[in-house]
Amino acid sequence: MNSGGKDLTLADLRGKVVLLDFWTFCCINCLHVLDELRPLEEKYAQELVIIGVHSPKFEFERTVEAVDQAVERYQVEHLVLDDPDLVTWQAYTARAWPTLAVIDPEGYLVATMSGEGHAAGLTEIIEGLIEEHSAKGTLHSGDGPYVPPPAPETDLFYPGKATRLPSGHLIVADSGHHSLVEYDDDAATIIRRIGTGERGADDGDFASASFSEPGGITVLPADLAAEVGYDLVVADTVNHTLRGIDLTNETVTTIAGTGEQHMVGAIDNVRGKPGELGRYDGPAVDVKLSSPWDVLFVPSTAEVVVAMAGNHTIWSFDPKDGTIRILSGTMNEGLVDGDGESAWFAQSSGLDLGPAGEVFVADSETSAIRRLDPATGEVSSLVGVGLFDFGFRDGPAAEARLQHPLGVRSLPDGSVAIADTYNGAIRRFDPRTEEVTTLARGLREPSDIVLIGNEGTPDDAELIVVESAAHALTRVKLPKDAQKVDEGALTTKRPSTEIASGPVSLTVSFTVPAGQKLDDRWGDPTFLQVSATPPELISSGEGGAEGLSRDIVINPEYTEGVLHVTARAAACDGEPGGEIPLHAACHLYQQDWGIPVELVDSAPNALTLDLRGA
Repeated sequence: MNSGGKDLTLADLRGKVVLLDFWTFCCINCLHVLDELRPLEEKYAQELVIIGVHSPKFEFERTVEAVDQAVERYQVEHLVLDDPDLVTWQAYTARAWPTLAVIDPEGYLVATMSGEGHAAGLTEIIEGLIEEHSAKGTLHSGDGPYVPPPAPETDLFYPGKATRLPSGHLIVADSGHHSLVEYDDDAATIIRRIGTGERGADDGDFASASFSEPGGITVLPADLAAEVGYDLVVADTVNHTLRGIDLTNETVTTIAGTGEQHMVGAIDNVRGKPGELGRYDGPAVDVKLSSPWDVLFVPSTAEVVVAMAGNHTIWSFDPKDGTIRILSGTMNEGLVDGDGESAWFAQSSGLDLGPAGEVFVADSETSAIRRLDPATGEVSSLVGVGLFDFGFRDGPAAEARLQHPLGVRSLPDGSVAIADTYNGAIRRFDPRTEEVTTLARGLREPSDIVLIGNEGTPDDAELIVVESAAHALTRVKLPKDAQKVDEGALTTKRPSTEIASGPVSLTVSFTVPAGQKLDDRWGDPTFLQVSATPPELISSGEGGAEGLSRDIVINPEYTEGVLHVTARAAACDGEPGGEIPLHAACHLYQQDWGIPVELVDSAPNALTLDLRGA
């Protein structure tokens, strides 16, 4: 894709530095890497060719149409190879999304790394290769093979979220156009557009302000809005900020976030150890956020709940005093219920208020619907099994399956409508019967739902669905009788790694980039978290601790399972052996792996993963 229809081989790219980015479009870390690569592909446009190798997790992502739409949606300005059967993934022994591989101008693999946060290290590698191969005469400087596709001319371009204003108008996050659009009551006529339509982060009036792929929108009560000076809170996803919208004076202001991404690790990413989370509670404009995807005002707490998809947590923002705090989540990715300090989420992407004041959460990567107490952060799961389980199955909640849902909306009878995005459907979960049914099918990546005509029973109501991949708002009448669908329960299939049962040595390799040194001012700057599905797969050695190596014991009673490994390392600009300058730029490298393993007696009793190898 993005080659103008021309077939290419690596041999055709001799003379260029080639960067392979193994990604899948459901993965928030992969989307972060796309943004990290944009400056590199601009700076080294004459010497560097980036190829995104799309290696899917979900079944929906295996379709070429879905990959085409993702390339267009996220404005990917480099070549993309569709790898639906993970053939290229296996050839480069990738084990995680994202994985990066650098190939020199003579065709040799010179570096691999997993996770995000590698921009500085990649810059060092690319510049070194340019210098080396310029001297050897093996570098070809000139235009690369990327051919930009034409963009569709539509009023909306991959819209993300929508909500109803007190006036009855509808306001939509036109994510692909980096703006907000206000429609009339019928969602048919555009009243005004908020933002320039160009990617940016400027505050100001509606004509000059800018956003970067904005997401969720929530309305503040009139009295609170008058006090704080803005009516709406918007999740400005790729800018890692919350923005306040004053509809009367037509202004946009940044109300939370520094504009920098909060990497998993210490809360300030520099001044603490990478293994420490820190339960941040302080000024909202002083903390780094990470891809806020949806927002919801909760009357009982007078705070805005934030689905922080980028680090798998839920936050709570207080508009009155301008503070923000972590409400729930550990920053580990998965499906674990419990209190606010022990729960795990996975790219929470949709929020809505339930009839008893609870918050329903669409937890997209676990294909789950969760119930959150906005006062305590305690969470329980209503539908969903885990990170690698999905499908299209109605029935009892314990057996039902969704596929990467992005939106939820409470219905008048207390049930919940679900934007089941990768199934192209609107589903319903009824808490009274604990049953899942299907309300509508055949939609193109529905990402949010707005309820209209919501007096009386659900049968009197109508939905406006944000049909993202159709660039449209679509009306859906709630049917009198919901469908019962069973297209099966699926599990993500990836090549397994064979290991022996019993004692296993787990090591994560990390090569510090040139010009950097490990930040050991506060002790060991590396951290390793290990767990498994099922948990009993590991007899001993699970949990989190400093260091990048661990001896674990694999339970011989099992034949297969999944190892979950999180590795982090902090390094700062400065030469090895020297002092780190006071104001040195520091970098946090991190990656989560979910590795399917098969236990084989003759297999190695060691497993090595690359956080950064060169």
